[in-house]
Formats: sequence, structure tokens, C-alpha cells
Amino acid sequence: MSRGPAEGTFYDEPAPSLPMATRAEPTDHLATDAERALAALEATRAGTLRLIGGLGEEQLEAVHSPIMSPLVWDLGHIAAYEDLWIAHRHGGLELLRGEMAALYDAFETPRAVRGGIAKLGPGEALEYLAEVRRRTARVLSGLGLGDGQIVEMVLRHELQHGETMRQTMAIAGLLGPGEGVLEPVPGADGWLGFAAGPCELGADGTGFAYDNERPRHTVELPAFEIARRPVTNASWMRFAEGGGYERREWWSDEGWAWKEEHDMTHHGDVAAGHPDAPVCHVSWFEADAFARAHQARLPSEMEWERAAASGQLTGLNQVWEWTSSDFLPYPGFRAYPYREYSEVFFGDRYRVLRGGSWATDPLLATPTFRNWDLPQRSQIFAGLRLAREDH
Repeated sequence: MSRGPAEGTFYDEPAPSLPMATRAEPTDHLATDAERALAALEATRAGTLRLIGGLGEEQLEAVHSPIMSPLVWDLGHIAAYEDLWIAHRHGGLELLRGEMAALYDAFETPRAVRGGIAKLGPGEALEYLAEVRRRTARVLSGLGLGDGQIVEMVLRHELQHGETMRQTMAIAGLLGPGEGVLEPVPGADGWLGFAAGPCELGADGTGFAYDNERPRHTVELPAFEIARRPVTNASWMRFAEGGGYERREWWSDEGWAWKEEHDMTHHGDVAAGHPDAPVCHVSWFEADAFARAHQARLPSEMEWERAAASGQLTGLNQVWEWTSSDFLPYPGFRAYPYREYSEVFFGDRYRVLRGGSWATDPLLATPTFRNWDLPQRSQIFAGLRLAREDH
């Protein structure tokens, strides 16, 4: 989910002012904005430390998957991002570990090489996090929050990495007891119909939003139907056992080539999970094939957002839900606060996911939030919901 830090410049368009989305109560009713912000940052940090609290140095430093970072790299990256944006950009201080700026830059140091390069060990990474936070406290106490956007972005960045680290831990079998166990989706199967007409999409400007959620705009949507519930483990197993990974006619050319090259079949968690829980660890290629096999399709992200806004979808926020949409800018898009969060990913390589997963903090799981990933990726906690033309 998270894509930084990377150097960039602020747009000259002012962002809306907003209060810090506090995740911890202030110490008293007279607490300053800075105190509330620091309380929120500390609550998020406590969650990060709890996540890794039971892991040893070897587990933190290991490369558990070639497409994921060592967990200790994530820790250093979280610290570097906070220092870049709060102490350096907001506070005007020199970077605490300027010599490591490239090491912990996601673009300068891609995932494929992070396990084989010199970096901070677990103890050093934890001290880096602590020292950066002390600098953050000094800067915010002295300068305040500004419009609040930068601090909110840093907080959400760490929350996003909490989910990314859980993806790594799921691959390595390191999740804590009960984590990642999905619950049965209540209610019956069926379709919701939406008439053709105009639909407003995107963030409304009243709170924090990422640049790719803006600006709010109106689109004309044709009539469509969308499933009330996400696809379940039971439905996926029927697909898999009914030739889902053998029937060429259900797969796109690119999806079939990927499946054949990697000898893909369903994820082990599908058979092990509750039959009525949402299917998880599904790639876009697989989701597309499943939809074709059921004379349906994936919803566009516009259809998904319209349906989510109606409040009628069930089973939300256990798994991300793939859409048919490429990750593209909205009309009138302007990069903020740096191009590398969204703009460099726009195009037809990435598909949009909507909603949120069990590992997504509620602060992030909003109806307008746009996640994106490559169509072959299945390490993410992603499933799908079907759509079709209006019958």
C-alpha cells in the first residue's frame, strides 16, 4: 500500500485545513493540537511495536519473500519517512540519518535488493524510530501542525506499513493468534441493482484525502448490478475443483500466460478458511477468470464506490476487492504533496482495489480510498465481488 518516501515538491495549491484524526484521547481538555497529534502518532507507534514484539532478530532481518521487504527495512523506512516530512520538510532540520536517505527511499532501493544490502539492525532501527519521534515532538511543539496535512500523512503512512508488514508476516507464518482469520459474511447472496444516472465520486474536501482521491467529480454510469456479498471460500473452491485453473476460455491471454508460467492454483487459506468467509489472497488475474466463469465481471471502481455509498454492500473491510479499473488520475488531478505517491503509478499496469481488509486501519478504509497493485499479486489481503450489466 505505501509508496514513499521519495523526494518531491509541494504543489502551490493549498490543501484544506483539518483536525488531526486522533487515535488516542488527549491527556486533558486543554491539550494543544501538537499534544493531540503526538498522542495519535504514539498510539500508531505502539501498534507497530506490538506487531513485531514477539519476533526475534532473525525473523526481522530475514527475506521472507522476494516481493516483500525484510521487516527491519520497513522499520527504518517508517523512521526515515517521518524524519523527512516532519523534521526536515516541516521543521527545516537536517535529516537525522542523511547518509541513509537513499537506503530507505522506496524508489532508490526497490524490494528486490533490500535483503542483500547493509542496513540498520533491529536494535538500531528501533533507536532510529525513537530518536526521530523525539525530533518530531520538538518540531511540533515549536511550530505546531501547520494545516495538519503532513502529520496526518505520516500517521497514515505508518498505518499502511502495518498492513504491508502483516502481508510479509502472513507469508512467513508469523501472524499472531487469530490474526487473518476471516469471519463468515452475513446475509444471503443476491444482486443489487443501480439505475443509470450521474454519480459523484472522490473525496468531498472536508477531511484528509490522498491526491488520487481528488477532485470530487461527476460521472455518468450506465445501469448495473453488483453482488451483495463478496465471493466466499466455498464458491472459490467450487471454481477451483470445477476446472477453474484448467479452462483456458475463462482466462485473459496475459492471465493464462502468468498462470501457466507459475503453475498457479488456489491459495492454501481458501480450503482452510470458513466456507462462508470471503476468499482471500486472490490475484486480479484469478478474480477476472472467476468472474468470466460466472458470466459476470469485476465492477469498475466507479460502480463499486456508488454501491458502497448506498450502504447496502455486506462483508466489507475483511478483504480488499479488486475492480476492473486501471489506476488512472481523476479529471483535474494535481499531485500533492509529491508525485511519487500516485502519479508515477498511473497507467494500465496497476489495477485498483477498493474497501479495505482485516489488516487495514479504519482511518484508511474509507469509500473513496484507492489502493492499487499489479494484477499478478496475491500476497495482499484481496478478494472480489462480482458485477454484471443490469438485467
